[in-house]
Amino acid sequence: MYTEISKIIEGALSGDKEKVFNYSKILAKKLENDGDLVLSRKINNLLSKKRGGILSLDSLSSKPVDGESRMEMVDISYPIIDRDKFILNNEIDNKIREFIKGYENRDKLLKIGIDEPCTLLLYGPPGCGKTSMAQYISMETGLPLITARLDGMISSLLGSTAKNIRKIFDFASKQECILFLDEFDVIAKIRDDKNETGELKRVVNSLIQNIDVFSKDSIIIAATNHHELLDSAIWRRFNRVLSISKPTEVEINSLIHTCIDKSKFKFDISDKKIENLSSSLIGLSHSDINTIMNNSMRSSVINEKNKITLFDILRESFLFKNHSITNDSEFIEFLIQGGMTHRELQSCGLPLRRIQMVSKKLRGK
Repeated sequence: MYTEISKIIEGALSGDKEKVFNYSKILAKKLENDGDLVLSRKINNLLSKKRGGILSLDSLSSKPVDGESRMEMVDISYPIIDRDKFILNNEIDNKIREFIKGYENRDKLLKIGIDEPCTLLLYGPPGCGKTSMAQYISMETGLPLITARLDGMISSLLGSTAKNIRKIFDFASKQECILFLDEFDVIAKIRDDKNETGELKRVVNSLIQNIDVFSKDSIIIAATNHHELLDSAIWRRFNRVLSISKPTEVEINSLIHTCIDKSKFKFDISDKKIENLSSSLIGLSHSDINTIMNNSMRSSVINEKNKITLFDILRESFLFKNHSITNDSEFIEFLIQGGMTHRELQSCGLPLRRIQMVSKKLRGK
């Protein structure tokens, strides 16, 4: 596959769209023949949905920069992500799919008099998959994902931030795309905030004006961890608003099973143990749980273990929450609540007397 990948890179660098397209098709076919059906399907999906758009990064080659710092204000990508890596409840999943279908069927909607922009506001705590959703929508629609960079957009010069917002929207208007505005509350705060100056009003007004005139053939997705800070006029600019929460116990269970199924590691852990593990991880985000599972696998590689047990995952969970193991009793209590038996704890090198003492304490609670 080295030949196909190198040809694709050559074509992209020289602006030869047909070369990129043709060798991408060959690469997808080879992946299919080798059994990697998921990646093959994703490549073909991108090519079929947006043959012109997927290869037109040249039209977006000159990125806008901040006049003061000269920093680029956007990143451009065509994400390819594993849909199974983020678990959504059925309601959110259905709404995301409906949003995508709404974009794909906008001509049909226009014929019956529905002429509205494709705008989506995602809010919720950090690490719950808001960015992954924007990437997933980009992958499914075949549209390039243009992510606004706050470090380049925000300027100390009076009036420059509002001008930068206009530059970003003008740039994104060059072709059909998804404009992703992460940490949206930074530029969309309530305008009557007594701690802010008149500059904030200029910024929010500029943002509203640019959203209003943005092409309806493109998509705007905004994400924030602090929806309570958004100006009321901003809410009205989004015809789809989704609240993304931390995963439930059932969703955590599904996420753990997905990590295990996708991994090349052997996991020595029963479904019942996974239920106990899921209960101990309630309150963590999707990102937190993925980090814990990845840390468990990383630790097993480093320590040359041939399988991952419940103890390995619970240990990484405890370290993730507490950063170190300084109190053996607290650690043993966490392991017991996570579903480990006395025999399993002993086999991990923990002293029986301490295990019995902690267990007795738990029974007395």
